[in-house]
Amino acid sequence: MAAAWDLKKVGHDVTIFEAATYVGGLASGFKEPHWDWSVEKFYHHWFQSDSEMLGLIRELGLEDKVIFPRPLTVMLYKNKWYPFDSIINALRFPGLGFGLNKIRFGFVGLFLRITKNWQALEKVTAHEWMMKYAGKQVYEQMWQPLLIGKFASYYKDVNMAWLWARMHARTTRLGTFEGGFQKFADLFAEKLREKGVEIRLGVSVKSIKKDQASTGMSVDGESFDKVLVTTSPNLMAKLCPELPESYLKGLLELKSMGAVVMTLSLKHPLSKEGYYWFNVPKEEGYPFLALVEHTNFVSKEHFGGDHIVYAGDYLEVGHEYFEMSDEQLLEKFIPAFEKFNPEFKRDWVKKIWVHKTNYAQPVPLVEHSKNIPAIQTPIEGLYFASMSQVYPWDRGTNFAVEIGRKAARMMK
Repeated sequence: MAAAWDLKKVGHDVTIFEAATYVGGLASGFKEPHWDWSVEKFYHHWFQSDSEMLGLIRELGLEDKVIFPRPLTVMLYKNKWYPFDSIINALRFPGLGFGLNKIRFGFVGLFLRITKNWQALEKVTAHEWMMKYAGKQVYEQMWQPLLIGKFASYYKDVNMAWLWARMHARTTRLGTFEGGFQKFADLFAEKLREKGVEIRLGVSVKSIKKDQASTGMSVDGESFDKVLVTTSPNLMAKLCPELPESYLKGLLELKSMGAVVMTLSLKHPLSKEGYYWFNVPKEEGYPFLALVEHTNFVSKEHFGGDHIVYAGDYLEVGHEYFEMSDEQLLEKFIPAFEKFNPEFKRDWVKKIWVHKTNYAQPVPLVEHSKNIPAIQTPIEGLYFASMSQVYPWDRGTNFAVEIGRKAARMMK
């Protein structure tokens, strides 16, 4: 959508193909009849440093709809949750121990915020670098649970540039859009249509190849001068089998994690303290990576008084969660909800929704920059932009906008 916006501005005719019946992709949402706002299928927020997204929103004239509440993020230590949303709270966190550990934690954090040399950091794994510079206790308490939760069996293979990117660019203030991300996507689509962009919803593209009747590309038999594909690398390989073997091999060798996210509508709040984001240590027996109480970020009044909670996890494709029914997954999660609030009862649950995707989190290995597919493919007129290419940055709507606009500049 960001690429379409820029290409239309310079005079191109633009058509968007979207397999779903709505816009928004992984940032799309859903809405109950008695809710005023939508809820994202996969929890989303913006950071104050998300300049690409916030800049686009200003261009669209929608900046007055962006809000930045200050929710509380917490971490677990000895069965108690502690705020961990500022430098001061981080230094107070008892899991870091005392003296040298806190000093090392502070210096590591400061270094990663200041340095811009991520190229050196991608030559070593986060596991090795953090063990060496942050120390065993800080690493095992702070960073190892994050890596295990995000990357499962790959956690010792992820390079340090990935962790640098998370600490270098992110802020503690988190933002959202009035009405939810789906509201933003719908307004964006409306503005695109007003400019003359054609958006075809519910249309699954089957094949993209060189057009034999012209110098352009063929999308299911329809001719276009240039085509930008924004799917997963795997789907790109299936859609465009004419790509050279070396480029296809590069696409198929990229590793990624899937995601399973349960959203619950509850009669009562799960967090008595009003916490928003719980960083959950899966190695202590929790069945998910993060618990997010959305209505401790934005008011429950936007959802008819319902309390909205997410329980989400990044998982390797083939994990049992992908095969479980919604009810089976709920039964798996209920004992964990009781840990967060001993008063929790099954009848608190008004409704659940479970959303699953095989492509949610790219896995960046050592010297990953050598593996990134070029946006301009070896086929003239065919371009590819995905979250696997925003590296060293982590996936997110901000970097989706950035790479979309970068691709548009190349296509002009």
